[in-house]
Amino acid sequence: MNHSRAFSGRSSLHAAGRHLSAALAAGALLITTAGIAQADDIYNNLDNTIDSVAEVMPLNAGGATGSTVLNVNPSNGDGKNGCNLTGQTTLKLDIKSSSPAIASVSPSSVTFTSCDDPKTITVTPLTVGSTTVSATLVSSTAQGSFNLDPATFVVNVTAPAPSNTAPAVSITGVTTGASYNKGSVPAATCNVTDAEDGPSTFPATLSAITGPDSANGIGSQTASCSYTDHGGLVAMSSVTYSIVDSTPPTIDYTLTPATPDGNNGWYQSEVKLHWIVSEPDSTSTLSTTGCVDQDVTADQQSTDYSCSATSSGGSAGPVTVSLKKDGTAPSVGYTSASGTLGENGWYVSDVTATFTGTDATSGPASATQTATSSGEGSAVVVDSPAFTDNAGNSSAVGAAGQSFKIDKTAPTASFDSTLGDVYFGYVPAAPSCTSADDLSGPNGCVVTGYSTALGHHTLTATAKDMAGNTSVTTQDYTVLAWTLKGFYQPVDMNGVLNTVKGGSTVPAKFQVFAGPTELTDPSLLSFSASKITCSTTATQDAIETTATGNTSLRYDVTGGQFIYNWKTPTTTGSCYRLTVTAADGSSISANFKIK
Repeated sequence: MNHSRAFSGRSSLHAAGRHLSAALAAGALLITTAGIAQADDIYNNLDNTIDSVAEVMPLNAGGATGSTVLNVNPSNGDGKNGCNLTGQTTLKLDIKSSSPAIASVSPSSVTFTSCDDPKTITVTPLTVGSTTVSATLVSSTAQGSFNLDPATFVVNVTAPAPSNTAPAVSITGVTTGASYNKGSVPAATCNVTDAEDGPSTFPATLSAITGPDSANGIGSQTASCSYTDHGGLVAMSSVTYSIVDSTPPTIDYTLTPATPDGNNGWYQSEVKLHWIVSEPDSTSTLSTTGCVDQDVTADQQSTDYSCSATSSGGSAGPVTVSLKKDGTAPSVGYTSASGTLGENGWYVSDVTATFTGTDATSGPASATQTATSSGEGSAVVVDSPAFTDNAGNSSAVGAAGQSFKIDKTAPTASFDSTLGDVYFGYVPAAPSCTSADDLSGPNGCVVTGYSTALGHHTLTATAKDMAGNTSVTTQDYTVLAWTLKGFYQPVDMNGVLNTVKGGSTVPAKFQVFAGPTELTDPSLLSFSASKITCSTTATQDAIETTATGNTSLRYDVTGGQFIYNWKTPTTTGSCYRLTVTAADGSSISANFKIK
């Protein structure tokens, strides 16, 4: 493979010129100007700015030519917006080198017909030195003016490049004489070192694989590299290695019939064995042992047939196939039964009956088998399953059977009444429940969970049938609290300190309701007075009305309320809380301060 420089000075400058012209036409460059600031600029593409500073083109004496591209950039400020070269207008310029003996320039003149009309300038280096290339106006038929300063550039010509040194090539990734598994050969890479061109890498050229198994990708292969430097010197290198088989042969077989026509691997008919040995890679090295096809026509106990194979890829096997052939049906007998036994001889689950099979030839496939009942009733029959021996011979289904009483269905339970939400003191008696069952028959029902206390309660009805099955149903009800209203005037509630003279009797008036029903029995109520800390922030209000007589609790039929005449303590400056509590635990309180 020959490799040389990817580009020359001329081709790189041409490419840069095209890129820069396209970028300028799209307005992508930052433009700085000098001289005639408002004229259209004539510029070169040696750098990415448009200004009056002369760019530099370095070349070697007697070496490759250089090039740049001249183009027009509109400035929109010299009395004409957009490009000055429109219609049939032209701009002709002379292109000159200040020292033609150092470097010459061609062409000597260019003519622009539009702002998108690039002109390539070629510079030929002759001797060591420096010269300036500039443009001068010859003629213009365009409207507007042109700034020629950005077109100017300096050519620096230096001594020719030094003499060429031969390159060196090495190959990495693979090694001479090494062996690599098929499908895992490392990539072979050419590595070049060159004093003038610098280092480089590229893929090696691979030869065809040779050897008896080359068609399968196994054998010898050579990786080669060739490199020609820019001075024409050539370096070559090659590596030869082996590609080997890393996978052993495979062994398979077919049986006819494909699967045993009896149970547990037993054949009842003729069976044929055919071996299949495969070595797709190193075919020439394949060797087999055994691997003889078989045709079994006579009955026999389990007999082993084997096949082994080797190749340069490794070993396979031995693979062993066991073949057996026989037949005769077993006999069957009932043994026992299992299930969940309830009461009165009834099962409350499916019944599993166990049966035993015997066989004098190859023996039964299973000495015992079970069968499970289906359905419910007082005489459910469980048939014996078919028994199969190791050769696949079967007995008849139902050779032995048994009858059972089965009731798996729970009875139903139902309440004879519903409590719902009731008020304390008015809770009805606990409801009773009834059990129903269509199989073994009902056997009673019990209700639990009854309570007259305040709060939420759940009644549970548990029904039972004659087989011992049970079921439950529930009923929720709530015992509701009473409502106490008051205290009414002259007592204030809500944390107010009622002020009263010590030893006075204060009438505490209130009402008690069980839902919509007003209660009038004083025996359902109790009073208590406890000393409390006097609040300094609570509102105080004087008791306007006091009572006379002894402390008592009564229901005032006329007023429709309870009245409790509370005789206050005599401790001046102390505070008390008066509380009335109903039989259900409900209460109300008021605070007092003794004057």
